[in-house]
Amino acid sequence: MSKIRDNKPAASCVGCFAWGQLPGRFCRACYTYGQLNSPDACAVCRREVPVHDGHCRLCRAQASWAVKAAGVNGEAAALAIFLRRVKHQQLFFANLQRPRNGGPPVGRQGRRVLKRAPGPAPALVMTGWIQPPLFTTTRDYRTFERERHADLGNPWLIRARRAARVLGEARGWTRWVASDVDRALVIVLSGHAEGESIRYTEIFPALRGRGLPVGRTAEVLDQLGLFTDDRTPAVDRWLDRKLDAVAPGIRGEVESWARTLLDGGPRSEPRARQTAWTYLNEIQSVLLEWSSRYDHLREVTREDIIAARDAASGKQRESRVVALRSLFRHAKRNGQVFRNPTHRIRVHRQAGGVAQPLGQADIDQAVASATTPDIKLITALAAVHAARPKMIRTMQLNDVDLGNGRITVAGHVRPLDDLTRQAVLDWLEHRRNRWPNTANPHLLITQKTAVELGPAGKLWTTRATRNLTATLERLRVDRQLEEALTHGADPLHLALVFGIDEKTAIRYADSARALLGEAAEQTSQ
Repeated sequence: MSKIRDNKPAASCVGCFAWGQLPGRFCRACYTYGQLNSPDACAVCRREVPVHDGHCRLCRAQASWAVKAAGVNGEAAALAIFLRRVKHQQLFFANLQRPRNGGPPVGRQGRRVLKRAPGPAPALVMTGWIQPPLFTTTRDYRTFERERHADLGNPWLIRARRAARVLGEARGWTRWVASDVDRALVIVLSGHAEGESIRYTEIFPALRGRGLPVGRTAEVLDQLGLFTDDRTPAVDRWLDRKLDAVAPGIRGEVESWARTLLDGGPRSEPRARQTAWTYLNEIQSVLLEWSSRYDHLREVTREDIIAARDAASGKQRESRVVALRSLFRHAKRNGQVFRNPTHRIRVHRQAGGVAQPLGQADIDQAVASATTPDIKLITALAAVHAARPKMIRTMQLNDVDLGNGRITVAGHVRPLDDLTRQAVLDWLEHRRNRWPNTANPHLLITQKTAVELGPAGKLWTTRATRNLTATLERLRVDRQLEEALTHGADPLHLALVFGIDEKTAIRYADSARALLGEAAEQTSQ
């Protein structure tokens, strides 16, 4: 609406019907129009207002809009024709010059070039040469103050924010997580210049002190090529701690063997991390004892291996020989020793005990502890499908086929029973209501992993039955033993149902036969 002169009584303008402080019968806009045009009666609306060529301002504006809406070229020539068709006038308010029916803007708005919506920012073009720094400096982000140091126009910050939005949509971040990552990026990239690298040890104290996510921020920075992880790997710290007092000649070969176990080699697959830890912990005392006498593994003899074997007993005796055999095989394969002193040194495998079934009271206690949808599903997978805790954590959504009534446990397809099916449905409904935007493909997720892609933690999976007699591992063993007792201790049947190794199936079958024999003796007595 046009601006109105002040200090006048409120009235309605005779020219445009605008309400406000009027100097007389007309508002300031009509007065300005009237300075160039003498007041007269409009040929269309017959109102005594300032006119131009026999028509008032509102009638000319209405006809001008009709000309543009019809797409007629030559507005001046066609204006007279459309003026005769005007039967009413449209009142216009401030900043609302475009009619609701989508016609073109009229008046001054019709001559104005509309600004287009801003498109995506152009990609940063890196120069071919960057001035190398004279020395490396450490930045202290803990002194950052948003009011003083924030530079929201930094091109690297703009690019990082765009990358964070894309990553957040792909991971299903909540608005709180996205807001925390955005705050962290403002702290880290406000003063960033081209060629600089952001190190983990620099951003960790600043972000952790403010309660902001360090890992997700580092992931965004790594996508842009700005992040450098200068932390010492946990494997290196572990090896330094275990091999600190070992002789240098022995330490180098043992460290190469341990890394091959963890990462694999040209002709070997990586082993489980727990296997590497167990092997090195088992022979650590032996390596320390050899370091006091030898400088290299080539000096170790067959008698030393036998002495190390005889110093242990029980299960430890077998584990020690297995670890030493693995070490010297790796050293012989890589040319670090001339001969393998563990060759033809055997240890009789310890006979396993008879697996015992769980009592009904212990099973009832485990069932009673399953009060939430996630714990119910975890308990059902362990007690019905004999799934290990790691299998449960790593199960994917695609492993459950509700339509065909199938479930895949550790790559083995099994029929989906009614109890597990209902537990899966309850959990999926809870998951959909709790984390509707998550992109994690795993079946079981937590509040932390809902905005990530990894599996749930081991402690979270086993928390419900941790202090009970019927733990997840005992429930798994009891399920396989119960199957063996029911179907006559057939190892082939066990291997087919649970997809387990033949040696494991034979061990469960032997335990079932022993239990059936004891039950038969008690019945005969």
